[in-house]
Parts: sequence; structure tokens; C-alpha cells
Amino acid sequence: MSTSPDDLALCARVRHGADFTLDVDLRLPGQGVTAVFGSSGCGKTTLLRAVAGLTRPAPGRIVVAGEVWQDDAARIWRPTHQRPLGVVFQEASLFEHLTVQGNLDFGLKRVPAAQRQVSLPHAVDLLGIGHLLGRRPAQLSGGERQRVAIARALATSPRLLLLDEPLAALDAARKAEVLPWFERLARELRTPMLYVTHSLDEVARLADHLLLLKDGRAVAQGPVAGLLARLDIAQSHGDAAGALIDGVVERIEADYQLLHVRFAGGTIQCVHAPGTPLRQPGERVRLRVQARDVSLTLRAAQDTSILNVLPASVTSLVADGPAQTLVALDAGGTPLLARVTRKSADALGLAPGQPVFAQIKGVAVLD
Repeated sequence: MSTSPDDLALCARVRHGADFTLDVDLRLPGQGVTAVFGSSGCGKTTLLRAVAGLTRPAPGRIVVAGEVWQDDAARIWRPTHQRPLGVVFQEASLFEHLTVQGNLDFGLKRVPAAQRQVSLPHAVDLLGIGHLLGRRPAQLSGGERQRVAIARALATSPRLLLLDEPLAALDAARKAEVLPWFERLARELRTPMLYVTHSLDEVARLADHLLLLKDGRAVAQGPVAGLLARLDIAQSHGDAAGALIDGVVERIEADYQLLHVRFAGGTIQCVHAPGTPLRQPGERVRLRVQARDVSLTLRAAQDTSILNVLPASVTSLVADGPAQTLVALDAGGTPLLARVTRKSADALGLAPGQPVFAQIKGVAVLD
């Protein structure tokens, strides 16, 4: 298997007794956030441990940025401490007897000065923990502890950052506190991230690339927007099925707290997320539109409270249980999903290639 410095190329076979086998052959991007998604027990953490060298695949081959970490055929094996990576688990695992500064210095000592690519002040700024440096871990909230753990991992200047469900141990309020910092990391950090999660919300907010695992095998991988809008995958997400829209803030109606976002299929209006800084014109945003919030009509509605009426065409549709139909749409090159009753699908005569209008409430679009 050949690779280039721009690729995270991974081929691993991991066996755990007779009951479970992780068997994957992957080539993943060498930049951005790759989310590893699947139900509990599908092999997500086992895959991460194999990349980290905490589990040894037999046989296995792992290459990161052109550097071989494992190749059983060539009898190459680099233990974890010789792999330039950072790992963050569900629990922050900070040294309780050290201050935040002491924890960060510990991570920094692992890397010779000449090899440091991420400065400690930069890591502190990225995670917004400058005001916490003098505190001890016992004085931190769960969200603050995780931010410190990530900064400590970044201080090692890793070639790859591995995150194993880093928000799973946090309650909803702490997750809301930490997610914006993860988004900033995804935007500003050049280090590729492998992010294990079972949360579709985290995938939608953070990931550029998506790897879906089921029963120890990779069932799909590719750009996140395209995969989430695939009907065969969306069906398994139940009520959370939806599509992503990447766009740019065109203008803001401050009096109404409304964003006008330009994307490939036109303009979509959405309510600004409460409690967060107001977006600015020109800022790139990612919007999530759930299938349950999209209705369809054959003619553009007039005098309606629905702010978004987008021209689209049906690309495919599939029965979603006995009473519902899941419809895949193309809105100017942007995939959307709609969930309608089977009765409505029949009444509209929905079929591939048919032009329709997708109606989306402004309050239903998630920024």
C-alpha cells in the first residue's frame, strides 16, 4: 500500500478472541477531522487503539504521512511512545498534583525543542485556557478538564490527534461549552484528527470526512455531507436523519436575529443560535437540516410563514417504515433529505427527476 504525506493511510486487522473481529482497509484524508461513527461495540475504539499502538493488529499495516508505524510483512513495529501522536480519551486523566501549567509542561517535555510544531502559547490560545493555568484539576469543570487535556496533547506537536469520545462523559451544558472550542480547532489546526463518536450531532458539527463502522467492518467512508444524505445511511439514523449545508453568511437581519446564508442551492434563512456570538457577513457556516423539518410542494407557496422555499429535484426515495417515505433531493448541487408520509408521497406522485420545492422553517435550521 503506497501513501503520500498528505494521506493518513491505514490498513489494520485486529482480532479479539472468537467473538469480535475488526477488519478494515482504509485510506483517510491527511487533513481535517475524520469522524469514526457507529453504534457501541462496532470497533471504533479498537481502531483508534490500533492506530495508537495500544492494540497490535495481527496482521496489520499502518502508515501516517508516509511514515510506517506498523508493517508486519516487513517486521516493522513502532510502540506508542515512538509514534508522534496525541491521544485524548473520555476522561481527561490529568495529573491531579500538578497545576494546569504543570500538566501542559509535562506534555511539552516529550518533544525536543527542534521538533516542536505547535507552540504551547498557541495551544493555550486555541483552547481558551489562559486563565486556568494556575489552577489544579480539582478546581476545573469537566469541560475545562477536557480542554486542558487537548492542549496537553497538542503540546506534543503530534502528526495525528486521536480523540476517543472526548465529550461522552460530559453533560449537555458542558458539551455545549466545549464544542465551540473543537470547532475552532477544526478550523485553525493543520493537525489531522481521528474523532471517535456515537453522536450524530458531533459528526454534523465537526467532521469533514466520515467513516462508518458496523460489526467491525467499514460500511462507508467519504465526505460527511454526501454520506449523511445517502438514503441507506439516513434510514439507520431514525428521527435524527438530516443533511448538511455549507455556506457563507450573506447578511444579517439583526432586528430579527436572522442569518441569510448563501450556498450552492440559493439562500437559506435561519435563526441565530441563542447564547453564541452573532455571526458576521462573509463567515463560513455549516447548517444542519433534519429530514423531519422539510416538507415538499409542487408549486412555490405564497403568503406563508415558512421562510425557506427552495427549488429542488427528487433524486431517489425509499419507504421508511409502513407510513413514511424518505426522499433524497438535489437543491442546486446540495443534497437535502425530506421525510413525508407515504400518503403525501403518493398524492404528489413523487418520483426521481421530479421538480419540487423544499419548504424549511427558519426556526428549524440548526447553525
